[in-house]
Amino acid sequence: MAVPAAFYAATAATGGGSMDGWAVPMATDIAFALAVLAVISTHLPTALRAFLLTLAVVDDLGAILIIALFFTSDLNYWALAGALAGLVVFYLLQRLRVRGWWWYLPLGLVTWALMYNGGIHATVAGVAMGLILRTTRDEHGQASPGERTGHLLHPLSAGVCVPLFALFAAGVSVSGDALGKVFTSPEPLGVVIGLVAGKILGIFAGTYLAARFTRAQLNPELAWADVFGLATLAGIGFTVALLIGELAFPGTATGEHVKAAVLIASLAAALLAALLLRRRNTVYRRLYEEENIDEDADGIPDIYQRTPGSGA
Repeated sequence: MAVPAAFYAATAATGGGSMDGWAVPMATDIAFALAVLAVISTHLPTALRAFLLTLAVVDDLGAILIIALFFTSDLNYWALAGALAGLVVFYLLQRLRVRGWWWYLPLGLVTWALMYNGGIHATVAGVAMGLILRTTRDEHGQASPGERTGHLLHPLSAGVCVPLFALFAAGVSVSGDALGKVFTSPEPLGVVIGLVAGKILGIFAGTYLAARFTRAQLNPELAWADVFGLATLAGIGFTVALLIGELAFPGTATGEHVKAAVLIASLAAALLAALLLRRRNTVYRRLYEEENIDEDADGIPDIYQRTPGSGA
């Protein structure tokens, strides 16, 4: 809720622009956020990557749900019923352990087309199938259907689909005027504040409140400074944020300014997160080096050879 609130506050404070873009800053781009973390992290805890993956997936699922609920019009109920039937068939094939791409590829294409013609954004069909796909291994299986599918589709997704999406969705005129509009127009400024400040406030405060007032606990490997850096990193919103911006402001100058705002905010979040997480990486590297001191060169770190009360 902090991200939409930041967007609303920014747009209201700068002249009360259109509120249609309130959902643009909500999505986290998994690929870019993980790439930045991979470049920075040499000694950061592995729990940090797991935290980011979980957070980004939930963010994207929420964004796709928002697309389905708030950016949908002119519903075709017969087509939607057909798409739902396709999902049911997909579920049954999974539970019956049916294998073979010749079953799933045509079914997926038909379900995608029916969802599109039903008036709901077709990405919802892909998300629904991903949630239905089994992720548990059979008793004598070497991999789950989810693992096999991910292995097969990753080269196509990372090598073709994501670059093509970026090529077609991120066409922004980055001129002096466009950059000026980002910081003077209510809608793009709201996107920048939502992605940078709203994400930090929402994720950090939400995590703290969950750990404070529920049974949830922060992973012992992590410190709150790590969570703050991760919350900053989650401000990188590229693919889905651009998609929502296109849906919120279709074919308008404001839509182009919002796209520029997404790119600028994502770059700012990446740079700020890099500074914060590099400092945390330095702390963990120093701890690692201290734990692996071997002054007697016997191949065993000295920390494991200290006796209680020896002071050594």
